[in-house]
Amino acid sequence: MRLKSMKAKAGGGRWRLAGLVWSVVCLLSLPVARAQRTQFTPGWNLFSTAQDIELGRRAAEDAKRQLPSCNAPRVDTYLSELGRRLAAKLPTGGVSYPFEFHCVNDKEINAFALPGGFVFINRGAIEVCDNEAKLAGVMAHELAHVALRHGTAEASKAKAAELGVGLLSALLGSNAGGELLAEFGKFSADGVLLHYSRTAETQADVVGTQVLYDTGYDPRALVQFFRKIEAQSKEQDPPEFFSDHPNPERREERVEEEIKKLGGNPAKVKKDSPQFEEAKSEVHRLPAPRRTTSGVPSGGARPAGPPAAPSTTYAEHQASAYTMKYPGNWKTYGEKDSVLLAPDGGIFDGGDGRPALAYGLIAGLTKVAGDPQAKDALEANTQALIKNVQKDNPKMKIVRQPGRIRVNGQPALSTYLSNESPAGGEETDWLITVMRPEGLVSFVCAAPQKDYEKYDKAFAGILDSVRFTK
Repeated sequence: MRLKSMKAKAGGGRWRLAGLVWSVVCLLSLPVARAQRTQFTPGWNLFSTAQDIELGRRAAEDAKRQLPSCNAPRVDTYLSELGRRLAAKLPTGGVSYPFEFHCVNDKEINAFALPGGFVFINRGAIEVCDNEAKLAGVMAHELAHVALRHGTAEASKAKAAELGVGLLSALLGSNAGGELLAEFGKFSADGVLLHYSRTAETQADVVGTQVLYDTGYDPRALVQFFRKIEAQSKEQDPPEFFSDHPNPERREERVEEEIKKLGGNPAKVKKDSPQFEEAKSEVHRLPAPRRTTSGVPSGGARPAGPPAAPSTTYAEHQASAYTMKYPGNWKTYGEKDSVLLAPDGGIFDGGDGRPALAYGLIAGLTKVAGDPQAKDALEANTQALIKNVQKDNPKMKIVRQPGRIRVNGQPALSTYLSNESPAGGEETDWLITVMRPEGLVSFVCAAPQKDYEKYDKAFAGILDSVRFTK
């Protein structure tokens, strides 16, 4: 009996020794795995990290005014708790960012993060995720953009390209920070702060994968999210996520390579939680989102007659890809690359709580998938734009197929459409599209058919005044 007891103790000692050796091996292997992971450092930047936070805070306030909130405190609380767990694993270099997380009542599959850690997640991105790991992957990707300071790096490049190195150097000796904050501290859905290169996207994929791994989630979840939304959109327009986040080459392969560097797929990973399922159910129960046009008044009752005739004096609008002149008695609404020009009385109540343009012009810049220099890029992207516009205007139809014209010497397409006018009866919509390196530039001139001839000269004058900046 005593002998058996002694053997058991001896055996137990051997097992404890083996366990101790295994623990030491595991501890020694951790630094090796961490050393093997890909390391990135933020690139050249005119902004300090404190300015990142201030700029992001300003832009976030604009975004909250422009974007429809889910108004779901429990969903925002859930996103904040998940986001802070992920942010704790970011390589921030010791910078303490004031992370905020907001749910946007938009069915489009998208999410974005402003400099400084202000993150906005569309309900569509939550609804499309099968589990918490996929949502964590989307959020980790966006948080990686913050840690690597991609937004202000892009703003810095834009300013350097605009001013040139010499003038930029002189600017840096003055109060450049305040000037740059004023210039870039406004939110725009297609603004420079959210316009990333494919290199930046790859870096965000890699760091996002590292964050998933370090927080115990399935590190393959981000790639699984991309696969799902690609599969869902095969016969539809690409999700908004891919418009804002260009798809880098070898995306899946690069993530798999990083997982191998981290030590391979863990045996046990977290994929879902009751908290995610509760938040997703609440999102499903939210009222349908309403699309609004930033800065556009709500519209009024129909006036007795058409607005005042377009002025023969002109004002100028400066967009990132072009300048144009418009009648001086018209007003501008929206951002510089997504602008509506209309006279007083030109915007009506559309009957669904949204403003509707009856007289005026809408100019926009749409990012495109693929090569803008491709032979059929103009035709293909014009058709895609028309299809997208028809989603919100189901009674819109093509009256005259796209025909070749030139705008400021550049190849363009001219398309005539008809639609119901908010002023009553039918309206004529003249669509002009031009392919530029920045994307598809479009101009939609609208007026009721009975009044269109009175505005045709003004529309033609606006188009004749367009001057592309590059």
